[in-house]
Amino acid sequence: MSRDIRNIAIIAHVDHGKTTLIDSIMKQSGMFRENQAVDERVMDSGDLEKERGITILAKPTSIQWNDVRINIIDTPGHADFGGEVERVLHMADGVILLTDAAEGPMPQTKFVLGKALAQGLRPIVIINKIDRPDGRPEEVVDEVFDLFVSLDANDEQLDFPIMYASGRDGWCVSDLDNPRENLHPLLDLILTHVQKPQVEEGKPFAMLATLLDSDPFLGRCLTGRVQHGSAKVNDTVKALNLNGETVESGRLSKLLMFDGTERVPVEEVHAGDIICIAGLTKASVADTICDPQVTEPLQSTPIDPATMSVNITVNDSPFAGKEGSKVTSTMIRDRLMSEAEVNVAITYTESEDKDSFEIGGRGELQLGVLIETMRREGFELTVSRPKVVIKEEDGQKLEPIEEVIIDVDEEYASSVVDAMNRRKAEMTDMRSSGAGKQRITFLAPSRGLIGYQSKFLTDTRGTGIMNRLFHSYAPYKGDVPQRRNGALISTDQGTAVAYALFNLQDRGSMFVGHQTPVYGGMIVGEHNRENDLEVNVLKGKQLTNVRASGTDDAVKLTPPRKMSLEDMMSYINEDELLEVTPQSLRLRKKFLCPHERKKASRAAS
Repeated sequence: MSRDIRNIAIIAHVDHGKTTLIDSIMKQSGMFRENQAVDERVMDSGDLEKERGITILAKPTSIQWNDVRINIIDTPGHADFGGEVERVLHMADGVILLTDAAEGPMPQTKFVLGKALAQGLRPIVIINKIDRPDGRPEEVVDEVFDLFVSLDANDEQLDFPIMYASGRDGWCVSDLDNPRENLHPLLDLILTHVQKPQVEEGKPFAMLATLLDSDPFLGRCLTGRVQHGSAKVNDTVKALNLNGETVESGRLSKLLMFDGTERVPVEEVHAGDIICIAGLTKASVADTICDPQVTEPLQSTPIDPATMSVNITVNDSPFAGKEGSKVTSTMIRDRLMSEAEVNVAITYTESEDKDSFEIGGRGELQLGVLIETMRREGFELTVSRPKVVIKEEDGQKLEPIEEVIIDVDEEYASSVVDAMNRRKAEMTDMRSSGAGKQRITFLAPSRGLIGYQSKFLTDTRGTGIMNRLFHSYAPYKGDVPQRRNGALISTDQGTAVAYALFNLQDRGSMFVGHQTPVYGGMIVGEHNRENDLEVNVLKGKQLTNVRASGTDDAVKLTPPRKMSLEDMMSYINEDELLEVTPQSLRLRKKFLCPHERKKASRAAS
């Protein structure tokens, strides 16, 4: 195997085409046979990644090109999974910055590029999706250069090569007039522009654990880059945490390297290699795996703080235990603790009586992905409304502020600005981005953005695009008005009847359809007015033995309103919960009994 190596990470905003470009690179470098069937976006291996079309976990792959081994790391584009990107950049010696030819640099582009430049990496800039009819490559190149300058890039970093590409069609050129044949110019550029790993072979073995996952055959697997030295299978190693304390000692039972999308066992690894090791049970992300004689841990970046949290408790509804196999608080606790251990961007705390768990993360999407994953594993749980993490400093309350960039048609710009102002947002920039569109930038408190996505899509008739990124902590901006109508609450347990739903349609929009099981205290719809209303959705038609024309009107039902898990989490109010089971998502009141609800509302007021 070649000892000539290049390690490179691909970074970009969400949906700018990272994973699709890697597909094309792997096909053209001879990773697959001519007749081999290959999935689209082969790097998005998880079920949720395939369904949503987004990358959630960073993953390395490897190709051979002109006798050089190129390790490529695919990274997530969503800000919620930024914790992955920060750590992964430690494994790379260069980055490919991918930018959409029409959208240009977006908030996440700025975030990941800032991290890469701070680590001294030299980027290659690719303007992707050149074949878009609304593409504007020359302007986008200027915007990228401005972004580099604003992020204090040094002279070497500012001298970046630019390529134009279509990842989907599999071509890349340095000049738009060149023939558009394949991705060979990009692969050749990686070999000349990206430095070889700067390593010290003579020192004892040390690697920084960057990614952690579990394998059904190997157990816990730690992925990272060997910083110096070499190691063989069955060598004795120890794990040091960031404070230099020994976490555990053990043996390297398996050493694996990446070959395409596969992990291949090897006997020996050297400095500069990106490897995966098995055999350690306690070592985690940011730990140094090293020879027993090493005493100093390798440096690792601190992860940005969690800005949002939810409370997770046992499902205690009347339907508890009917659909899931994992329903006890002990099972939920063990699962959440193992998640917090693997995923460093998630924080975990539990209440004194150990029946309620607070999980913190970067945003609603990250928390939603965790809950959806648990749901698919057979868990039943109850989730509270997300709340932002407030800090206290010098007796002053500080709350997280997000930078929000909104691309919207000009005709809807005023209603978006009005809605954001009500949510205590400050507009920092507004400019025309061509083709009748406006790009508006705000600094808004995270609190005000919870649940705004659905209203935003309604206000812009589904045409607006909103991107958010954590900006800083700032003094608390006061109460944000929560504009939401009251709930329609079921009075009884049973299955909803079409006749009852038909007669209740004038009262508001329904969340349940005919024959949906319901229980007392469950939210079955949204009221047209601001107060909650208790309704009976089980009431059938009173049958008599008289049949007259004119008494049998046809029952016409409007289809029930469907919401995703994240929509439901941000929809609920403080006195409501979301019941999550493997088969159902139900909205409910915290107190199912009407008397307890009245008592709680009196105490609150």
